[in-house]
Amino acid sequence: MIDGRKILELHFDGISQRTISASTGHSRNTVSDVIQRATERGIDSLEDRMTKKWLYEFLFPEREPMEKGYHPVDFEMIHKELQKKNVTLKLLHHEYCSTARDAGRIPYAYRSFTEKYGSYAKKYKLTMPIRRKPGEVLEVDWAGATLKIMDSAAGEEIEAYVFVAALPYSQYFYAEAFLDMKSRSWLTAHVHAFEYFGGVTETLVPDNLKTGITKHRRGDSQVNEAYRELADHYRTVVVPSRIRKPKDKPSVEGAVGFLSRQIIAALRNYQCFHIEDLNKEIHSRLEEMNTQEFQKRSGSRKSVFTEEESATLRPLPKTRFKMTEWRTAKVQLNYHIQVV
Repeated sequence: MIDGRKILELHFDGISQRTISASTGHSRNTVSDVIQRATERGIDSLEDRMTKKWLYEFLFPEREPMEKGYHPVDFEMIHKELQKKNVTLKLLHHEYCSTARDAGRIPYAYRSFTEKYGSYAKKYKLTMPIRRKPGEVLEVDWAGATLKIMDSAAGEEIEAYVFVAALPYSQYFYAEAFLDMKSRSWLTAHVHAFEYFGGVTETLVPDNLKTGITKHRRGDSQVNEAYRELADHYRTVVVPSRIRKPKDKPSVEGAVGFLSRQIIAALRNYQCFHIEDLNKEIHSRLEEMNTQEFQKRSGSRKSVFTEEESATLRPLPKTRFKMTEWRTAKVQLNYHIQVV
């Protein structure tokens, strides 16, 4: 068995690969392969749990089953396939068994298959099972932090509230500032987000805010009429997150935090006199953030969205949503109501 721990210990101490090869008895190709795999998997230091056996299984997952006569499992492919609609571990295990038999090897039983994938996901700090599929959900919310614009007439600062919409699968997100958080701004933000993404998801997941949800009951929330009309127009459904359950919409919560650090904090001293100027600056920084390369996976938010998610979105309707405003009117004694 390759002594990956010894190789990495020497490597992190700044020892050359030639010297490591001579010290451990492994070929220079093996030493180089261990170091390269460790780098690709984000190992930059050793922990107590990273024993010789742990590192071997972690760095060379394809070798263990072949040594025991089992057909190897491409867990990276399994993880990617699970992110597609209607794909389950049961289906992938069935396909794996067929491939194993065609190759004349022994397939893992379903229980072992799922346990090994669970270990793989845990080691790579991935989520199992994958709960979000491309084009399935759009999480929306107002950011807690605000920005400022200057009222040139009054000489006072006016607060600007930032709307955030995030796609959990690709982590691609949209942001826009408004002068208030009223229903018209909320609906307008959705329309602009749909147009920015070029399509609509199956489901909208907002927080339980008054501009979108009128009643909150255990297990049941009532969407206000204007928000329901928007959802009907774009052929999507609104599924509010549970009260005080931020994990119901983790992507937008993460996007809000990321945006707060990268945009809102960066623009804290930015002076402008019109909301349009502020949004122009926000969109410029937004595009930069969406095209920034991921640290722990290949590509960027935009590339993942373009290559894997955009095609799964429902197309935009031919006409843009027309804003409506619903009010409860009191009938006067003369049987009339006032319409403004």
